[in-house]
Amino acid sequence: MKQALSLLGLLSFAITFAQTQDTLKSKEIEAVTVIAKKPTVQSKADRTVFNVENSSILAGNTTWDIVRMTPLVSIDNNDNVKAEGESVTVYINDRKSVFTGKELKEYLKTIPADNLMKIEVITSPSSRYEATGAVINIVLKKRDDEGMKGSISLTNTQNTKNNQYGSLNLNYHKKNFTQTFTGSYNDNVFITKNSSEFSYYTNKNRELIDSKSTYINKNPSFSSSSEYELNDKNNIGLVMEYFRGDNNSGTDSFIRSYDDNNFKKIDYQKLSGSNLNNTLGTNFFYKYYDKEKNKILDVNLGVNYETSEGSTGRTLKSFDEQDAEPIWNNIPATEQTLINSDTQNRNYYVKVDFTTPLGKGGTLEVGGKADFNNNVIPNAYLDLMDGTKNANSDFHYTDNINSLYFNYSKTFFEKLETRVGLRYEHIDFKIRENVGNQGRKDSYGTFLPNLLIKYSFSTNYDLSLTYNHNLWRPWFSEFNPFEMPSNSGIYYRGNMELLPNPSDRVVLKFGLFKKYFISARYMFTDQDYWTNYKEEDGKTISFPDNFKGKVEKFYLFANTNQNFLKNKLNVNFGLGWYYIDNSDFNIRNGLSRDNNYISYIGGSTNLSYTNLFNKNINISGWFSVDNQNYGNSVANKYNFFHNISVTKIFPVSQIETSLQLMNIFKRPSMNTTTYSQIGTVKNYNKWDWYGFSLTFVKRFGNQKVKENTKTDVEKNSGGGK
Repeated sequence: MKQALSLLGLLSFAITFAQTQDTLKSKEIEAVTVIAKKPTVQSKADRTVFNVENSSILAGNTTWDIVRMTPLVSIDNNDNVKAEGESVTVYINDRKSVFTGKELKEYLKTIPADNLMKIEVITSPSSRYEATGAVINIVLKKRDDEGMKGSISLTNTQNTKNNQYGSLNLNYHKKNFTQTFTGSYNDNVFITKNSSEFSYYTNKNRELIDSKSTYINKNPSFSSSSEYELNDKNNIGLVMEYFRGDNNSGTDSFIRSYDDNNFKKIDYQKLSGSNLNNTLGTNFFYKYYDKEKNKILDVNLGVNYETSEGSTGRTLKSFDEQDAEPIWNNIPATEQTLINSDTQNRNYYVKVDFTTPLGKGGTLEVGGKADFNNNVIPNAYLDLMDGTKNANSDFHYTDNINSLYFNYSKTFFEKLETRVGLRYEHIDFKIRENVGNQGRKDSYGTFLPNLLIKYSFSTNYDLSLTYNHNLWRPWFSEFNPFEMPSNSGIYYRGNMELLPNPSDRVVLKFGLFKKYFISARYMFTDQDYWTNYKEEDGKTISFPDNFKGKVEKFYLFANTNQNFLKNKLNVNFGLGWYYIDNSDFNIRNGLSRDNNYISYIGGSTNLSYTNLFNKNINISGWFSVDNQNYGNSVANKYNFFHNISVTKIFPVSQIETSLQLMNIFKRPSMNTTTYSQIGTVKNYNKWDWYGFSLTFVKRFGNQKVKENTKTDVEKNSGGGK
């Protein structure tokens, strides 16, 4: 915390000095033009909006980096994106992303941050969205001035290793036709270190695991968006996205085993993996928009196709002398295996949304979606020392999700905004795996109500209340029971018996002077699925498992957004207090009572200063303190993240150069304890998200940006998209 305060003090001194210089120079200016700017962070009834368009924070970053810096958002050590500690679904331009976890990370790293307009963290989504929890909607810029325009960006980043990133953005608009193209290429090497301690209750066994992993990623990608205006009310378009991941990894793990503090053996595991992933997404859309009558019809047809060819090689060596120093090159392998995988995922969908005024001051939004998924994960297990153990696994997962929804919004006497929504989803799914002849077939329907009420006492005071019933479904790969070695020296497999996680959330938010916001949240669930562990045939295996029991979460958060120095300095500051009651959850699942009640503080600050010394120099800083607690995992320490960037703009030549410093005062790490029925797992992970980067950007053409079209209800209360 001292480092964080020192860093903030240094930045404050620089800004104060810049203010003095700008004031001296401003005396020579007879007239001053005040430019109205959107606040960096807007707090609405159902969402928090991070406006990053034209911000210096974009320079030298990818979309993944900006998502990390978004208020209320955190990233765990498995690269899962969370909002307020809960799992989220990511949308790009209101279109659900096909990626999750590490794949989502790699894809967002191929989207230049320069394309971003804003990021919406929708904590109380309307019925328009599918049956998940919170939603993160990434909104990209839309340029429609005549002619060709674009940019070229080159970035060199120094983490533990050197990394390169480049992108090309092109936009062409002529009369009724708009074409956008983005291409990028990443060549990155990341290194992480992990230490784990497994402690078992019954036999008092312990395992101490130290591992170091190297990930080499080469990721080309492109996206194309074509849109044609048939007339002033009708548009058609086609969006295509392609992502290729050529990834290699290597991990060395040392596993020390103890029996009631008596040394048993030390194992050395070498794990090497390679994976070639190709993803193609297409979306054809038709949009009817009558601006006078405020009517919108939006029809989307989409096909997403993904293939993944990979192999995982594992070599295990054992040594049972405690005091001797093992020379691993001279020790024969006790296990040597190779696993080949060839995954194919197909997704087809049709989605229709219609918005129309209904009654005085009212808006009705209705729609539906039919979604079809067909996923196949074949794995070939080869034991290179004992061929009798070879096996072929063929995992199949298919589902059909049909949904209908409505939202009705109405404003009463210009002060009371309301929205009531209901979504119904029905799923049929089948799971089959030939090894062990396992399978499952199930179907169920779910009603998902939501409510929004906002009352404005005056232009300076307003109070809002939102309620949502959510349902988070397991990802298809989490059902796959095929056992795989993990980088941490243990094994992982899925669980066919996983159940969806329902939850309820109530949020009360009070706004003052459109600059200060205080919110209180209450969330509870009676069932969830989280990571569990078991010992089996001398191996430690992690797997997702159903946990019954009530969990209650309470949350208080204060946020303010301020502009100073003639709108040159923007400051956003947020601070929250979190309280989690796991007592019923722990008792019903036989977990340790050490984490019955969890209390912690988290917060973040975004600072940006425009046109320092009147020399077209922009400075931005992001600072975050959080404590990632989720499910049956509890954080043992606070994390402090920070990012500082300086950008110099050359307006005549449309060139930008940027220097970015990432976590230079403290390298990020995560320290958690996971509680299971058989014991505890303490995990310490050190990330490679630190260092510095240099970016060069060349722009050409007119860079004017058009705000994406929204209906009145969406613009005023964020109730639609």
